[in-house]
Amino acid sequence: MTQRRQAAYWLAFAVGLGLFIWLLRDMLLPFVVGMGIAYLCDPLADRLERWGLSRSQATTLITLTSLTVFIIALLLFIPLIVRQTSDLLAALPDYMERASQLLNMMASNLVEAAENRGVDVTDGNGKFALKDYASQAINFFGKLAGDVVRGGAALLNFFSLLVITPIVTFYLLLEWDRIVEKISSWLPKRHADEIRDIAGRIDRTLAGFVRGQGTVCLFLIVFYAVGLSVIGLKFGFVIGLMSGALSFIPFVGAIFGAIASIGLALVQFWPGDTTSIILVVVLYIVGQVLEGYILTPKLVGDSIGLHPVWVMFGVLAGGVLFGFVGMLLALPVSAVIGVLARYGLERYLASRLYDPDNPA
Repeated sequence: MTQRRQAAYWLAFAVGLGLFIWLLRDMLLPFVVGMGIAYLCDPLADRLERWGLSRSQATTLITLTSLTVFIIALLLFIPLIVRQTSDLLAALPDYMERASQLLNMMASNLVEAAENRGVDVTDGNGKFALKDYASQAINFFGKLAGDVVRGGAALLNFFSLLVITPIVTFYLLLEWDRIVEKISSWLPKRHADEIRDIAGRIDRTLAGFVRGQGTVCLFLIVFYAVGLSVIGLKFGFVIGLMSGALSFIPFVGAIFGAIASIGLALVQFWPGDTTSIILVVVLYIVGQVLEGYILTPKLVGDSIGLHPVWVMFGVLAGGVLFGFVGMLLALPVSAVIGVLARYGLERYLASRLYDPDNPA
């Protein structure tokens, strides 16, 4: 088979796979999550095998332990999350109205200060444009916040995720080494070693990022949820939980959490309790310092080769194209593309196309 036909074959395969994911995106979530959990738990299963357990015993132990921890967390935290989410949805219209009044008051003060300096702040029809823009911004972010909260509540009720995922995880984890060995035996013999080398790089990149960033997210979930609850912010546990979880996407969690928390703090505490507002702001500043200068450098590091902007672009693009399943698949796809790009660059720099004096 010529190189051109090989390229056409792999291109057709990639297009077909993308079409398959797009058509079945609404039912793939438990399978994608189960595959991801099996991938992350495989090193633990291998270690248990080295300690004398069989593969089936190791898989059963990991699955039962994970289910026990999940059920305990479900019983402890899900009622609180559901209650706060429902209360937030019910209170959102009132909060939006109070936020609009607060912004209008601030806009009026700015308009008065600007007029005292001789600045025209009307839109040409005698209306104060700044106040209108403030109201439009409040309405936009209110709708966005409502969509995010409703989407999170819908995920909590996703029954198939709770039932199918453990089954998929168990069988994939049980057969993981055999699946990898079988796929490895199908590789074209001429390029098998080269493909295995690339696959190893992808595995190291993906595993390093997921395990490191996952640990960072768990710390931030606890930090923000507990911190906001201690400060006394209403719905602080849910906001902190979502803020820490969204930190898996660089910058997104911090931006969402800061806007939501500070906005709620202003509506709840202003003007009588400025100390609590300052504490919320300080909490997010401290969280970002911990994440950016301590947690991420030590737990994730720079060696994995996944730039935060590239991760953010990949996850958001996956969400636009394939929904929530696309967001989950975007990280491994980003890792694959990043590794292939670096590998292609290495080959180019070692070729005569870059330097005619390079050996063939």
